[in-house]
Amino acid sequence: MSLLLLLRGAGGARGALRPCCPWGRAASRRGLSSGAGVRPGRRSLLAGLAGAAAALAGLGLARRAEMVSREPVAPSLGEAAEDEDELSRRCGDFMAPPVSGLRELRSRRQDVRSRMEMLIMETQSQVCRALAQVDRGAAFTVDRWERKEGGGGVSCVLQDGNVFEKAGVNVSVVSGHLSEEAVQQMRSRGKTLKTKNGKLPFCAMGVSSVIHPKNPHVPTIHFNYRYFEIEEADGTKQWWFGGGTDLTPTYLNEEDAVHFHKTLKEACDQHNPELYPKYKKWCDDYFYIKHRGERRGIGGIFFDDLDSPSKEEAFQFVQSCAKAIVPCYVPIVKKHSRDPFTPEEKLWQQLRRGRYVEFNLVYDRGTKFGLATPGSRIESILMSLPLTARWQYMHTPPEKSREAEILEVLRNPKDWVH
Repeated sequence: MSLLLLLRGAGGARGALRPCCPWGRAASRRGLSSGAGVRPGRRSLLAGLAGAAAALAGLGLARRAEMVSREPVAPSLGEAAEDEDELSRRCGDFMAPPVSGLRELRSRRQDVRSRMEMLIMETQSQVCRALAQVDRGAAFTVDRWERKEGGGGVSCVLQDGNVFEKAGVNVSVVSGHLSEEAVQQMRSRGKTLKTKNGKLPFCAMGVSSVIHPKNPHVPTIHFNYRYFEIEEADGTKQWWFGGGTDLTPTYLNEEDAVHFHKTLKEACDQHNPELYPKYKKWCDDYFYIKHRGERRGIGGIFFDDLDSPSKEEAFQFVQSCAKAIVPCYVPIVKKHSRDPFTPEEKLWQQLRRGRYVEFNLVYDRGTKFGLATPGSRIESILMSLPLTARWQYMHTPPEKSREAEILEVLRNPKDWVH
């Protein structure tokens, strides 16, 4: 999905962990080992972040941002002080200080960009802490980096834990000018963009993650939620949201599949009952490995170019989806993380991981775009790849086996909620 590298921190150097709140000052001295599974400021062992995350490019026209919200009433001094205290408190729960910094976030606290940055930072923190708890104290390495072209991000990676082979959760908040290649790619998907001297200003932000467990009975999960805004030569702004959450099990467990899909459906239904079936089909169609004739996993939801019914309503929908990540996945991990497994089951997991790699490197538009772009942050782009995978010549599972069962579902997606 094109332009995803912008959410992966293309270019730029690693930045120091500069405290911007009481948490930052304390954590920079003592770390966050107390129940959080975090080691901030250390050099990351990233094997790449967000290569499987959904991209920033649209699959259709994004509506021009002509909808202008009513100006909020200016808060009193007391209310402003309370808002600042609340903002500081929320930042104190993050894995690292926010990319934009408290001063900038306060100056535009009602703007969707600030609210989206707070949401993705909170989502990163909630997911990392939940995973660290399940992994019985394993620690995330926290890498706060800067992008010389504008912005930066926070990459959190856990490798070789007790439960997770590799878990990465990345936040990026970047800005600058889109490359000509990026503009052309967006135009090829139907966007009408007016550049000035060949340049197109943009800002983009998102949270993206891929989590690969060790146990073949625990599925892999991928999620990504993002916001993109561009300003054309005449000052017109276009904006849109995108994202999704999808599950890739090695073996089919129908109870888990129903739980996962029902949780996502409930999040969608809070806003419109037509959204889940629409985005479920989109997910099944997108994660299709053409040369294998099968999907990468059992799906979930996927959407892009979300620019209606209004910016506020779109943000609220994305927020609901982000809040569904932990409840749709962590109970499944807890249920199966101690399940016994055989060497043959581990082998099948490695073969399915190979399919995961094939999709990400051959079909994922964001990965392809990032790898072809000079100055991109390769370690972040390839985070989606597992530590281990396998390709075996002409491997075919026996008929009516559990391996054949999951293949049937991957070739013919099911309705899990009706």
